[in-house]
Amino acid sequence: MIIANFEQEEHLLASGYDFVLGIDEAGRGPLAGPVVAAVCVLRLGRDESASRRTRLENKQQQQDEAVPRLYSGGEMMDKKWNFVRDSKTLSEKQREAMFDFVQEHFYVGVGICDHETIDRMNILEASFLAMKKAIVELKSKCKSPMPTGRQENGKLQFKNKKFSDSKCIILVDGNKSIPSLSMEQLAIVSGDKLVKSIAAASIVAKVTRDRIIREADKLYPEYGFCAHKGYGTKVHIDALKKYGPCPIHRKTFAPVKDML
Repeated sequence: MIIANFEQEEHLLASGYDFVLGIDEAGRGPLAGPVVAAVCVLRLGRDESASRRTRLENKQQQQDEAVPRLYSGGEMMDKKWNFVRDSKTLSEKQREAMFDFVQEHFYVGVGICDHETIDRMNILEASFLAMKKAIVELKSKCKSPMPTGRQENGKLQFKNKKFSDSKCIILVDGNKSIPSLSMEQLAIVSGDKLVKSIAAASIVAKVTRDRIIREADKLYPEYGFCAHKGYGTKVHIDALKKYGPCPIHRKTFAPVKDML
C-alpha cells in the first residue's frame, strides 16, 4: 500500500513557498447529504514542537539536505504519521482517531455545501464551492502570524509570517484546479494517496461528513444512513423505493430523480 509522504511539501517549501496547503473533499458520489471539503497546512515551529524542530535542524546539519524534512520522530510518532493517508484506506475507527491527530498537527479549514446547493449548481461546482469555503475558514483562523519553515543559506529557518502576506500554494486532489481562485494551485491526481497534506484533508472531510450523516440517520432511520453514508447501495435504493426521498436526498441525482 502506498502511504502519502511530505516530499511534495518539502520541495515546494524549498522552492520559496511559505505555506503548502492540501485540499480534498468527501461526498461527491452519495445520493443524499452534503459535500464536505477540508484544507490542511502543516503546523511548523510551534513551541510544543521544539524537540521536533531540534531533530529537524540536527538532521539537516548531518545530511546537508537541500530541503527541510517535515517530520522526523521516534518509532511511535512515525507509526501515527503512517495513518495520515488516504481516508479510504482507514477504518471508521481509525479515521476518528486520526481526525484528532490531524487537528493537532495541521491548521485546518472546513467547508460544507448541503444537498440543496448541490441540486442548484451541480455536484462538481458545489465541491469547488465547499473547497473555497474551507480556504476562507482556514484564513479566518490564521490571521495571526504563523511559523513557516524555509531554507536560507543552506539551513532550515523558522519564521512567523502572516498567511495573507505569504507565498502559498494549494495542492488539490484530482485533475482539476479550483476555478476562479486567486491563490496558486497544483492539481495532483491521486493526491490523497501521495501527498500528506491532502491525505490529512481527506480524513477531516470524511470524518466531518460521516458525523453529519450519523445525525441525519437519527432523523431518518428508515434509510440506514449510518451503514452506507448516503451512497447508492442496494439497501439504500430499496429504502428509496419503499419510502421515497427524504428531505436530505439530492433530487437531481438520477436514482432519486426517477422516484420523484
